[in-house]
Amino acid sequence: MTAPLSRCRGFTLIEVLVAVAIVAIALIAGLQATSALTRNAQRQSDTVLAQLCASNELTRIRLARQLPGVGDNDASCEQAGQILHVRVSVRPTPNPSFRRVDAAVDDGRYPILRLSTVVGRY
Repeated sequence: MTAPLSRCRGFTLIEVLVAVAIVAIALIAGLQATSALTRNAQRQSDTVLAQLCASNELTRIRLARQLPGVGDNDASCEQAGQILHVRVSVRPTPNPSFRRVDAAVDDGRYPILRLSTVVGRY
């Protein structure tokens, strides 16, 4: 006994295409969310490494125990196998006993972090 063809139920081509479109949209949204999380994790890692480099340069200036000279200085810093460039700028302040020190860190293409402090006479 076979059922007549008119009684067979199934999905139409339109229904299948709509279902595939919905799945595709959901997968694209998931892919975008995943790539955003990956970019944020990389940015956070770069920021932590740049923080270490900038802190090292500012600590080096503090440990010199003398008022730094006004001007710019470039240095390289390797952290976690990544080479970062640190530009230290020393500027005068209205009080001659203090100097403003800025450390800007970049990866050669984009700026990552800028850290500022004031250093005084010891």
